Amino acid sequence: MKTRGTSLNPHNRYQPRVIARSRDGEWYQSEEDEPNPDSIATEVIDERVRSIISRNRSPDVPFDQSINPYRGCEHACIYCFARPTHAYWDMSPGLDFETRLIAKPNADHQLRRELDRPGYTPSPIALGVNTDAYQPIERERRITRSLLEVMLEYRHPVSIITKGALILRDLDLLSELARQGLCSVRISLTTLSNDLKRRMEPRTAAPATRLKVIRQLASAGVPTGIILGPVIPFINDHEIEEILTSAASAGATRASWIMLRLPLELDELFQDWLQRHFPDRAERVLGRIRDLRGGKHNNSQFGRRMTGTGPYAQLIRQRFNNRARKLGFSLHASEPLRTDLFRRPGGEQMGLW
Repeated sequence: MKTRGTSLNPHNRYQPRVIARSRDGEWYQSEEDEPNPDSIATEVIDERVRSIISRNRSPDVPFDQSINPYRGCEHACIYCFARPTHAYWDMSPGLDFETRLIAKPNADHQLRRELDRPGYTPSPIALGVNTDAYQPIERERRITRSLLEVMLEYRHPVSIITKGALILRDLDLLSELARQGLCSVRISLTTLSNDLKRRMEPRTAAPATRLKVIRQLASAGVPTGIILGPVIPFINDHEIEEILTSAASAGATRASWIMLRLPLELDELFQDWLQRHFPDRAERVLGRIRDLRGGKHNNSQFGRRMTGTGPYAQLIRQRFNNRARKLGFSLHASEPLRTDLFRRPGGEQMGLW
């Protein structure tokens, strides 16, 4: 399916009934109906949320608060670990995840309410972790920008991870937040190959564009790093050193990596993608994944799920760390951001009444 990561729509694991398409020709209403379309439009549903800040207790990620302006992601990355979460909304982690999106138009209003609560203690909020805050629909919806405006108003620290060049639209807000020590950005950089990008991340910015984004963010004083994630055996692992070198030349100062994870329905989707795009090496890739995950395709254990275990995981760690240190990268998980500037606009006066 053109510009989509997958054409599969695996069964929602929470739905007891399975609906299957008929192949006898009677399923379609007329000869004009196309049984296998080569493209499909994006559908966006609005959700009026009652809360917007999610709390995290995982020791594997360097934040304890996050906000996702959208559910589902039009970037269509085939390896996205967030795909299985779409089943919670009675939709498939496959094509539905890329085409049936949920937007949160009242996110900025709800964020103000939560920051105004007397018991709230500021700590950095990670923006767009589960799905990309700068996916294509943000151009019109502008929910991410409205959240950044609240962050600046409250002087609240925020970190961002994205593959989207649309982040440059908000350079005015990001540079001011960074000037106060309140902002950092990580660009997800998984390959320098346009062909591989097109296959596994069809609606994301091109590799050269992401390097340009790094360059412009860094020039504007925004602390910028990269995440090489995921590392996929025999697919992009040979690019580690070149990716780090290119990112350093563009101005990135921090770097980290994540090994491919295949939780729940993502396993089926990724295997289908492998067979379609790399049938000659599919079994080698899956065999190495099993080596990393104790004989399985996934291991959700804290401390292991992000990097895997065994000789191959150790080799990737050594290669990454050696080149990153030579290039002067910081390997700390996150940029230190200030929390002492936090304020509640109007809140000080309200306390007098």
